[in-house]
Amino acid sequence: MGQAGTAEAAVRYLRSTGTRPVDALPRPELRCVREDERAPLDPAEFRRVLGSFATGVTVITAPGTPPAGFACQSFSSLSLDPPLVAFMVGRTSGTWPRIAQAGVFCVNVLSAEQGELCRAFAVSGADKFAGVAHDPAPVSGSPRLAGTLAWIDCTIHAVHTGGDHLIVVGRVDALGTGEGERPLLFHRGRFV
Repeated sequence: MGQAGTAEAAVRYLRSTGTRPVDALPRPELRCVREDERAPLDPAEFRRVLGSFATGVTVITAPGTPPAGFACQSFSSLSLDPPLVAFMVGRTSGTWPRIAQAGVFCVNVLSAEQGELCRAFAVSGADKFAGVAHDPAPVSGSPRLAGTLAWIDCTIHAVHTGGDHLIVVGRVDALGTGEGERPLLFHRGRFV
């Protein structure tokens, strides 16, 4: 029996005995972090140390005229049931409001050959889709970029604050694999 099957069996057993399997935790108080609560960390050192963790690279896109998109390395799967994914975006992003307004997005998982495409989507204010082959994702109509490893078509499910970023949770409506074979990875400030 797999891990999910074991968990489901445990929940069924606890329910059959009248035991509540999980007590909900109280919601944390939401407030701003005060200056006296901030750790005395040098931002450059924080970035240097966390850069030791290699990440995959995605481009998050949304429909519109023109369409919206930005390079994102803070993407993760979140839940199998229901199917949820998450990405983080800076609160000062000029692209995020357009994605939020669309209410939908597509995660394009970049292949190792797409470093230049990533750089193009990392620039602010440019026509990021100029010369970029794409077609509409099947549910949201968000741009699905050609040559990617995978695509994940989503509806915005929730948005949470996380310091100077927002944590965007998306409900997966459709997904598939693409043409690429190896992922584009980012490590210590460069593609590997």
